[in-house]
Amino acid sequence: MLSSKNILLGVTGGIAAYKITFLIRALKKSGANVKVIMTPDAKAFITPLTISTLSENPVYSEFSNSLTGEWFNHVELGLWADIFIIAPATANTIAKMANGISDNFLLATYLSAKCPIFIAPAMDLDMFAHPTTTKNIKQLIKNNNKIIDAKYGELASGLVGKGRMEEPEKIFSIIKNYFEKDLTLLGKKVLITAGPTIEQIDPVRFISNHSSGKMGYHLAEKAAELGAEVILVSGPTNISLINQKITKIAIKSAEEMYDAVFKYFNASHIVIMAAAVADYTPVKQEKSKIKKKSDSIDIQLTSTKDILATLGKKKTKKQLLVGFALETDNEIENAKKKLLNKNLDFIVLNSLKDKGAGFEGDTNKVTFIDKNNKVEKFKLKSKSEVATDIFNKVLSLL
Repeated sequence: MLSSKNILLGVTGGIAAYKITFLIRALKKSGANVKVIMTPDAKAFITPLTISTLSENPVYSEFSNSLTGEWFNHVELGLWADIFIIAPATANTIAKMANGISDNFLLATYLSAKCPIFIAPAMDLDMFAHPTTTKNIKQLIKNNNKIIDAKYGELASGLVGKGRMEEPEKIFSIIKNYFEKDLTLLGKKVLITAGPTIEQIDPVRFISNHSSGKMGYHLAEKAAELGAEVILVSGPTNISLINQKITKIAIKSAEEMYDAVFKYFNASHIVIMAAAVADYTPVKQEKSKIKKKSDSIDIQLTSTKDILATLGKKKTKKQLLVGFALETDNEIENAKKKLLNKNLDFIVLNSLKDKGAGFEGDTNKVTFIDKNNKVEKFKLKSKSEVATDIFNKVLSLL
């Protein structure tokens, strides 16, 4: 559930620092990107080499490398993170964070971070119970930090009491639950098509279109971000998926797309047909290259199977079906006809008359029309933002 999340981990100089290896392993196994900052004192409890090996990233500790002169940007690191976890957080570090002191790389990053910050205190029981520590923790909470409370148990001093850092497994669970609160499609299966199809004429020539697949891929990434199990049926594109949990089915022809879509359709809750599927395919595909023998050539075409119309006939009340319409004339009227004829829940209309919309680009300008004939027009946006708008509409209809 943490696939592609950027997790920044701050480790301070407490004996519980050794436990952080278990948290790093859990985060990495869940698919997260992990970077670690260690205070100078933390290195006395666990080596940067161990942390670097487990996180698969360099460990940050100083503002610069004295040997190479390389400067490490704490502001950039704070902006990179989706979440910042400081564990263990000693009384010394907690006091400095509460009072805005910035005398090491971890504290500078803390003061620059824009993401949610989780702090797991760890210290001896008398230090934890001290009024100053209590006051500092209250100040951190007031500053919108989230405290993962220390636990009662055996401490490094041999005493028994409150001050023990929460176990790594529990910290991982807290972080996982934090991200899952926004997983509105958790438990849903989403089927998305993307890109063009290729209809072969002979071994070297084919019929296709200008679809880049960008819109469909952004939709797949957004669905996965919302917690859905995503199947992406894609024609040929040059796009790489970010979320490795998306299952990609690569196809070429309209016939192959038809077969792939119906393999997964029945189990899908949401189906979004963003691909530009060829309407026609050559009746005969030549096995050898057609040689140029005259100034013209006749290629007989036949219609491909209408995937969207077939889906519309087969869909149940528990399924939501979304289609796309790319038009050049009478856009709203033609989109409404397609919405009705294909039995869609809503349709996403693009017009090639709109600058920045349609194929290949990184932006799109769309209009939504639902089965109640409600028309919603949107301004020009990035395709990533359009994907968010589409899923907002999907969620409103579920």
